Amino acid sequence: MSAALPIPAPMSLDEFLAWDAPVDARWQLVDGDPRAMAPASPLHAGIQSEVSRLLGNHLAGNRRECRAYSNPGVMLGIRSDRNYRIPDIGVTCTPLVPGEPTLPHPVLLVEILSPSNPAETWINVWAYTTIPSVQEILVIRSDAPGALILKRKTDGSWPDVPVSIETGDVTLDSIGLSLPLNALYAGTWLAA
Repeated sequence: MSAALPIPAPMSLDEFLAWDAPVDARWQLVDGDPRAMAPASPLHAGIQSEVSRLLGNHLAGNRRECRAYSNPGVMLGIRSDRNYRIPDIGVTCTPLVPGEPTLPHPVLLVEILSPSNPAETWINVWAYTTIPSVQEILVIRSDAPGALILKRKTDGSWPDVPVSIETGDVTLDSIGLSLPLNALYAGTWLAA
């Protein structure tokens, strides 16, 4: 049995990106502290795959300049030298540059809310509001059908409370997509 490697902290973003992290987990940097992310449950992974497919198909047919990416690294608008977060899905309409370590100018970020770590997910969601290019954040429940959406206001501010969707359509103005809530759960036991 090998000894666990010590995890250095605090770290800068440059140190984190150059760090030879243990390969048993995905890592994000939270205020200089490297944190391992638990593997996704099959339900979480199924929702993530379906939403990625729905977004990708829509973008390919309607917004060809935009692309959806699973688990992209994003840089926050505050303390960007000490933070590297990983949403479940990110959409950008900016071409990627070879070697760029973060998703450039995301317009939409998606998180799947796991019952085991909702506080950590919401910390990330509110941190995403500091990214100047982000227009919407979609939070998808995984304990029951439902979603929450935060939309940037025309004055650049964010609402204090997300809009809750329990039935009907999920509308993402940032990419011009509206789809039934049930579509997010296709292939899972949460699909009605």
